Amino acid sequence: MQLIQNLPPHVLVIPDGNGRWAEKRGLSRSEGHHEGVKRFREISKTAFDLGIPHFTFWAASVDNLVKRNPMEIKVLVSLFRHEIEDRNTRDSFIKNQVRFRVIGKWHEILGDNKLLDSIQLLQDRTREFNKHFLTIFFGYCGESEVDEAERIIYRQQPKHLNPGFFREALWTRDLIPVDLVIRTAAEKTNWTHNSAGILNPWLTPDSQIFSPRILWPDFLPDIFRQTVIDYSKITRRFGA
Repeated sequence: MQLIQNLPPHVLVIPDGNGRWAEKRGLSRSEGHHEGVKRFREISKTAFDLGIPHFTFWAASVDNLVKRNPMEIKVLVSLFRHEIEDRNTRDSFIKNQVRFRVIGKWHEILGDNKLLDSIQLLQDRTREFNKHFLTIFFGYCGESEVDEAERIIYRQQPKHLNPGFFREALWTRDLIPVDLVIRTAAEKTNWTHNSAGILNPWLTPDSQIFSPRILWPDFLPDIFRQTVIDYSKITRRFGA
């Protein structure tokens, strides 16, 4: 694979459009989510193969796990459980030195202790790896993250506050800032929308944002690769 200069060290993907993809084809929303999982496998592998060290994937927001049809939520959880309990997934993470982490309020919402055990097991087995970093947002909401950080700081009553102190109270404190945000399934060209406060100033302070009019299951590895190439040609000014 040809090397690309000026790679984004951290890519965050917001994979919108599974349901619409399925509906356009007369399929169930569940089948759309199954196809979306296939894209996740392909795109995350492509990212690491290209040399991108940090790949973050927003699998579900708080609203996704609270407001959607219970059967659809059951499918999302089942797909997630299958991925992390799959032996091939585990072996691949170990072989390629992928550190796996899950961030979000999913357990508070779902109360699924078996899933908790599976997540903790995979996190523990990959904790020492530092070559690749795969982070899954599951039941994540940026607003909830900030609210929780504020409560932690209030309880501690520090004498001196600074941005670094606040960052240490965030769920995402161990993540480096995101360089490229990809949000699929834009409704109109040049238009997109924020997702549950994801564009917070600690995680995405200077991110480039790409929002194609492509539903997530149609966002193939070649498209991802071209997106990274296009990013590599951008001169980032960081406010200068």
